[in-house]
Amino acid sequence: MPVVLIGICVSGAVGNLLVLLILICDFRNKRGSEVKVLLSSLASLDLAILLLCAPVRAITYYKQTWTLGSFVCSTTDWFQHSCVVAKTLLLAVTTRAKHTLVPSPNTGPLNIPTWIHGAVVITCVVSMMFPIPQMLFASLVPHARDTICVYKMPACAADFMSLFYKIYPTACYVVPVIFTIAYYTKALHTAVNHAPSPQRQSKVTLVLLCLSGALGLMLLPEWGTFTWIRLGYNKPPVGLIIFAQVMVYACSSFSPVILMTMYDDVRQGLVQIWFIASCRGSKQLPSNKCQKTEGNGAEVGANSVENAIAQEGEMTIPDVEHFWTGRRNTHVEVEQDPVPWEREEKML
Repeated sequence: MPVVLIGICVSGAVGNLLVLLILICDFRNKRGSEVKVLLSSLASLDLAILLLCAPVRAITYYKQTWTLGSFVCSTTDWFQHSCVVAKTLLLAVTTRAKHTLVPSPNTGPLNIPTWIHGAVVITCVVSMMFPIPQMLFASLVPHARDTICVYKMPACAADFMSLFYKIYPTACYVVPVIFTIAYYTKALHTAVNHAPSPQRQSKVTLVLLCLSGALGLMLLPEWGTFTWIRLGYNKPPVGLIIFAQVMVYACSSFSPVILMTMYDDVRQGLVQIWFIASCRGSKQLPSNKCQKTEGNGAEVGANSVENAIAQEGEMTIPDVEHFWTGRRNTHVEVEQDPVPWEREEKML
């Protein structure tokens, strides 16, 4: 389990960092949008889950005891659930966001509406408030010679928390996921059949639909086991609990894969980053061949190939060039003429 979690953590962290880098470059090049603001927030949340929560779980599996102190015990599950809830709610917010923004005629930066930033802040604050009971009721308990971190609810709060743990998964997972998937399914059908430019709109809608579907499917075991345990039913199988924990981190690693393979702007930015890195890593190419561009990375590669072919076409063999240079001279002596028979034919 530690090896699996570390592998998921490293691969997912690299993917989310690349997505963040590409989206930041788009904002700097005035190609931002409201959807890209939300996607960058999703990538940041995935990165936080993989870098802050997955290592704690891996260390716990490796040590078979809790060695990280009471503060980490109280905040780890709270922070992880805050990020998971924020991801679900942000995907629901994308249903009101625009896919593209028309840049202003001035040369200033692209002005993104302030409501989208406020929506991100409010969503994060709300998502941090819902899992507060997990931070309040988490405590360290001695177990034989070891110490374990457990969720221990007081008896006086049992009735209220029983009602809370029925509302919490419904409001933070079931309703947002069903709403988001239903909205993008209908939007995809409309974009394909009635939109003026169906190809562009349907691609972006399909990406968001796949993100919502993957998140809803991969977080289902986590929410199922969470509700199962909190409502006081029989303890679920250990294998199901471990599978649910792994799927939470796998979901954060799978999101950048969807963006890199299906979202055109991210895929083109990835091609451009690869081209720039290959140019800088090559020692044979001069620095002026790695031209800077704001367009598609594939177009940059094509232009470089065309320039190389044109330069090769202009190159000639030195002996042949010297021969034809001599042939272009107007005054050539008879003794130095390399092909005297041509001169005799002209005289005849």
